[in-house]
Amino acid sequence: MSIAERTAQTTWEGPLASGTGTLREGSSGALDGLQVTWAARTEQPGGKTSPEELAAAAHSSCFAMALSLKLGENHTPPQRLDVAATVTLDEVDGAPTITTSRLRVRAQVAGLDADRFAAVVDEAAALCPVSRLFAGAKITVDAQLD
Repeated sequence: MSIAERTAQTTWEGPLASGTGTLREGSSGALDGLQVTWAARTEQPGGKTSPEELAAAAHSSCFAMALSLKLGENHTPPQRLDVAATVTLDEVDGAPTITTSRLRVRAQVAGLDADRFAAVVDEAAALCPVSRLFAGAKITVDAQLD
């Protein structure tokens, strides 16, 4: 039995370059009405989202949760974690491919030195399900204690 299952649906209208998609999500409704376009993906967002932005949101939130868990297990729960993910879409062998996800972590954690923090970050990286989903992409983590 799975831990969780969520569904999102996109309805697309029109050709790729000028068309638009609208997201609907059946579980929480948080994504309802978000629009996605090719221009938002490759040019300027213009108030719309893209698969890469949604992937970055998924990766940053997943990593923040994994790091919070691992810091708690280390008996050094975080006061604050700021996790940003930058997902890159490149052309690989003629096909658009998500090639990297760069995580930038800034953490406020009392009673933890930089070496132990780096070890806990590595544990979180191995735990985060979205990191494992992106296993074929290059994932980097720049993590620092504030």
